[in-house]
Amino acid sequence: MEKIKRKTMLYKTGVEYGDYTINHVLGCAHGCKYPCYAMMLAKRFGKVAGYADWCEPKLVENAIEILEKEIPRLKDKIKSVQLCFTTDPFMFGYPEVADMSLKIIKLLNNADIKCTALTKGILPEQLKECSSENEYGITLISLNENFRLKMEPNAAPYLDRINSLRALHNAGCKTWVSIEPYPTPNIIEQDYGEILDAVSFVDKIIFGRLNYNKDVTAYKNHKAYFNNLVNQTIAFCTQHKIAYHIKTGTWTELE
Repeated sequence: MEKIKRKTMLYKTGVEYGDYTINHVLGCAHGCKYPCYAMMLAKRFGKVAGYADWCEPKLVENAIEILEKEIPRLKDKIKSVQLCFTTDPFMFGYPEVADMSLKIIKLLNNADIKCTALTKGILPEQLKECSSENEYGITLISLNENFRLKMEPNAAPYLDRINSLRALHNAGCKTWVSIEPYPTPNIIEQDYGEILDAVSFVDKIIFGRLNYNKDVTAYKNHKAYFNNLVNQTIAFCTQHKIAYHIKTGTWTELE
């Protein structure tokens, strides 16, 4: 795996449910084709040449060295650190990325900083040994493996993600799922309720619609469709006593 160096790591994020974040890899081998907003931004700002370059991830080899300098300076400002918003901390098939992520989480926890992780890979069992304040999540927008192979070709199988999340839940960890970016029926016909049932054990669900895809707006009733899914999410979470967050722009006021 190619290595790069950076001068800074921790930064304040503008993502609506985030605080600080760290992205210790440039690119992501999962190759998601929604399209991937992080890839589009990286291309726009000249960090990668295109999709193929994005799918050849580069590890920031001096991440720990930088953090050892940044944490003492920023720790009083940080409520939590998200791994990650523009890459994947447990990238499927890249153990060196997972190893670095574990080191980062432990370093932040040792400074009494809570971490939140989100992955389309496999959450390692070693996470149960970290701070009990941490929160671990997976992205799950379907249970259909044919759809995964089309849209998230190099990510972990859906069932493997769920099983790794359930293992951490059973170990007493705080768990969550990001059901985003969720597609419209003209992209895939599926039972949203089955997806909710598959993760009914989690502590929190975040739901958001698919954006930046012309097939969504081509679906005649896409606004009402997502509104119905929002209502279904809220009802399910209320019934199962699960916290929830609906991403901005997913619900639309209809005339």
